[in-house]
Amino acid sequence: MPDKPSALPRTIAAVDLGSNSFHLIVAQIENGQLQVIDRIKEMVRLGAGLNNKKHLTPEVRERALECLSRFGQRLRDLPRNAVRAVGTNTLRQVRDGGEFLRQAEQALQHPIEIIAGHEEARLVYLGVAHGLAGDEEKRLVVDIGGGSTELIIGSGMETLERESLFMGCVSFSQRFFPEGRISSQMMDAAIIAGRLEARPVQTIYDSRHWELAVGSSGTIRSIRDVVQSQGWSDKGISKKSLKKLRKALIEAGHADKLKLDGLSDNRRPVFAGGVAVLSAVFKALDIEQMRVSDLALREGLLYELLGSIQHHDVRERTVTTLMQRYSLDADQGRHVADTALQLLEQVLDNWKLEDEELRLLLKWSASLHEIGMAISHDGYHKHGAYILANADLSGFSRQFQNMLALLVRSHRRKFRAGLFDDLGKDMGESCRRLTILLRLSVLLHRGRSPGRKPELGIMAQKNNIILSFPKEWLDQHPLTQAELEREAKYLDAAGYFLSYS
Repeated sequence: MPDKPSALPRTIAAVDLGSNSFHLIVAQIENGQLQVIDRIKEMVRLGAGLNNKKHLTPEVRERALECLSRFGQRLRDLPRNAVRAVGTNTLRQVRDGGEFLRQAEQALQHPIEIIAGHEEARLVYLGVAHGLAGDEEKRLVVDIGGGSTELIIGSGMETLERESLFMGCVSFSQRFFPEGRISSQMMDAAIIAGRLEARPVQTIYDSRHWELAVGSSGTIRSIRDVVQSQGWSDKGISKKSLKKLRKALIEAGHADKLKLDGLSDNRRPVFAGGVAVLSAVFKALDIEQMRVSDLALREGLLYELLGSIQHHDVRERTVTTLMQRYSLDADQGRHVADTALQLLEQVLDNWKLEDEELRLLLKWSASLHEIGMAISHDGYHKHGAYILANADLSGFSRQFQNMLALLVRSHRRKFRAGLFDDLGKDMGESCRRLTILLRLSVLLHRGRSPGRKPELGIMAQKNNIILSFPKEWLDQHPLTQAELEREAKYLDAAGYFLSYS
């Protein structure tokens, strides 16, 4: 996680680790606006290297890490808070115990977030919307990646509907056009499969619900370049031009024989799959004409990063929305959060918790610790963890969302320290320590008293925690003292030692 910044960066960068290609974009902040100064794109074909066991083949793994090392050289002089890197569909699927992700972060020299499909869709829309007029018309945005296709309906800068479909140019090329062969039957089968994938959501996203269709991503831009170079469309992509393109692909019969103006050599092996996916989307959503945007996910990342630098963190709004949706006691959440942050300030150095992201993790877990009560009071910490682990939380990476769920899961009853092992040694220990602070804060506010809590002192050294209360305060609050005795037993079983006086 990024270190707490000492100064606002002037140069920021975004890295998009897609299933087909990796992108790096660098921009300078001038008077609160972004000026792009560098772009790097490499065709890594990560999705093509994912085997049946959801492991990356050695060849693709090496190619990806070499690319990230080159990106890392370009980003070497940028602080961590100036860079945001995300992985999408293929990295969501990799099952190797996090080994590739650790190697990738080492090569890039920056953290990499794995984002869910709905979050990918939100960021795509954010990027595209910044390149459109600022009116309030409803737009459909379609982004075709290597392994997934994002559908978004939005107005202005806000998304109204988001969906991620499990189909992309790489996956469909492998599945329906093996070894580059293209036939009428293959194309029909691919389009039918795409329409079946879109069928559950087509009534939400069809042409009755938007005024303008916009496409983004390399696949759609390549299709636009070809149909315009061939003279089949004057602006963007039309339904008729897409039909002519399908006919041209079938007549060629093989990806290697595609000789179309506007089609690059790198794009040729996965072009048929991309055309099939877009054709399925056109048919399912009744699209006649599509405008094409040159902005996409990576630009959305830059604008999101700019917003966080300017103290507009979308995650704060997400937490507030969750609290309202689940009717949480905002006062109780705030009291617990305030106490937790007061404790945090006293142990920052000894427990190495200076990272600003860790502070936010503690604050938001305190605000949301009772969210599971919307399901049942019995075992509500477990219900809350399930909600937070599986909800679509705008702005949150999968890793951060998982940590948020773990803190809420562990804020009461037995402290199962082993739940944090999969986070890695350092992050796992940081989250255990945050959880202890959260547990103590919840305990102190168990009575839901509106009055101020005592000035509480805390010292922490490795696994030892010492609490100090004002003189005679514990004698006057026997219930709190009894709960501290029980908490000490819970922590002792997990290898931590709590004393108080």
